[in-house]
Amino acid sequence: MILVTGGTGLVGSHLLFQLLKSNATIRAIYRNDNTLTDVKKVFSYYSEDYDTLFNNIEWVKADLNDVPQLQIAFTDITHVYHCAALVSFEPKAYKLLRKVNIEGTANIVNLCLTSKVEKLCYVSSIATMGKHADSEKLIDEQTEWNAENDNSVYAITKYGAELEVWRGTQEGLDAIIVNPGIIVGPGFWESTGSSSLFNKIYNGLPYYTNGVTGFIDVWDVINVMLKLMNGNSTNENFILVSENLSFKSFFKRVASALNTKPPKKEAKPWLINLVWRLDWLKGKVLGQPRKLTKHTAKSILSIDKYDASKIKSTIDFQFTPINDTIKSVSKLYLQDIKNSSL
Repeated sequence: MILVTGGTGLVGSHLLFQLLKSNATIRAIYRNDNTLTDVKKVFSYYSEDYDTLFNNIEWVKADLNDVPQLQIAFTDITHVYHCAALVSFEPKAYKLLRKVNIEGTANIVNLCLTSKVEKLCYVSSIATMGKHADSEKLIDEQTEWNAENDNSVYAITKYGAELEVWRGTQEGLDAIIVNPGIIVGPGFWESTGSSSLFNKIYNGLPYYTNGVTGFIDVWDVINVMLKLMNGNSTNENFILVSENLSFKSFFKRVASALNTKPPKKEAKPWLINLVWRLDWLKGKVLGQPRKLTKHTAKSILSIDKYDASKIKSTIDFQFTPINDTIKSVSKLYLQDIKNSSL
């Protein structure tokens, strides 16, 4: 039996759909009853029989830090896809990020060991990759992480989670880690993730930056994970990036696919740096959640280019062009707009 954590998220829901196509026996962990409708929504994009598919999953309500609940979920499990994580760049969320991302992953690893799970796949992020002083030099799996850098709380805790997985491999667990770039996929238009960019651009996003990062189709992430889990690769990590694009270019392509106007104004570094400082002050005085942190500002201004040649050579994989992804996701977004008001 296969266990999927984070089954109600973008990656998890698409992974569940693909696993169901192979008639696998699946158990999935969820935390909030309301999020189960998100899974049905994703399934409905790809099948009219989405209710039947959804009901073929054994759902278990569990928290990553509730070990007794997790022990129940791990009964008769042979393979684990650990997709669950907390995503936040808010410094105040550091303790919670550690609790979910590091301690939660440690619990998953420990139960994989005690339950004699055959293989674990952990979904990490390119946020844990090292950086080069030369922005034109490609970042790969060998680029060294520097703990002394001004890393975001999210990156720190995802890196800490990876260390828990590597610790598990030292204790006899077979595992792989995937490090995807910004994952582009449908169904979570009002989230804080990449899908929300389609909603923001459609409704008129005024600014862009010239920062560069890696992007990838959600289905490419899923298909790579499945190939790696069914293949011979163990105890390795793989960068998953289809294309390195500037945010300006990505926004322009999305706007074109949505038949709307792209952002026209460049958010200059001085403006971004002023805004995150004002946002910090507002949060300090009023106690409100941050909308733009120092590290978020840094990430949207940075030029970081990634090399995904390792995964291409390991499983002979070709990524979906991001233009094709944008078009397919935009079509689903417009379909949702037509059917209901977001």
